[in-house]
Amino acid sequence: MVIALVVLVNVLGASTEGDTGDPGERERAPAEVEGAAPVRPEDLPVLPLDVPAVTPETEASCPAVMEKLPLELAGEPSRRVQSDTPYVYAWGEPPVVLRCGVERPAGWTVTASAIQINGVQWYVDTTDPEATVWTAVDRPVYVEVRLPSGVDSAPVTALTVPLAEALPYQEPSPGP
Repeated sequence: MVIALVVLVNVLGASTEGDTGDPGERERAPAEVEGAAPVRPEDLPVLPLDVPAVTPETEASCPAVMEKLPLELAGEPSRRVQSDTPYVYAWGEPPVVLRCGVERPAGWTVTASAIQINGVQWYVDTTDPEATVWTAVDRPVYVEVRLPSGVDSAPVTALTVPLAEALPYQEPSPGP
């Protein structure tokens, strides 16, 4: 009963000064709602992105990836991008950016290690102080997820399931 009363007071607002106590004559102040409004995709600026050239492998694999991507990732909304291909996607500000069909990462060599998350193997490049770049290395095409510095691996973890559903496993092929 107390909880319901608190909710009603919070929704209806508190009584105003001069309230007679008669519910039929009671004037209510508007309820005050606190908290930030959620960020909507249309509120974020269009993000221009450079993309690699589209290859036959990209055309064969990336549409399935793009169809599986979530509209929201780790609590961040998707956002509009400007690119020469449809195989890029972004969420939030600062943006988490996915690019499908990228080149093999330069650091992905036979001596490099990979991290496996939910059945997807990722090469992690931390050489850029502004971002951590995760690249799925065990699929028919390389898929890169660029995380702003300070963002943990939650977005990558969330993307492993749609990525594994969209693209079949392929034995990793590191460079020499």
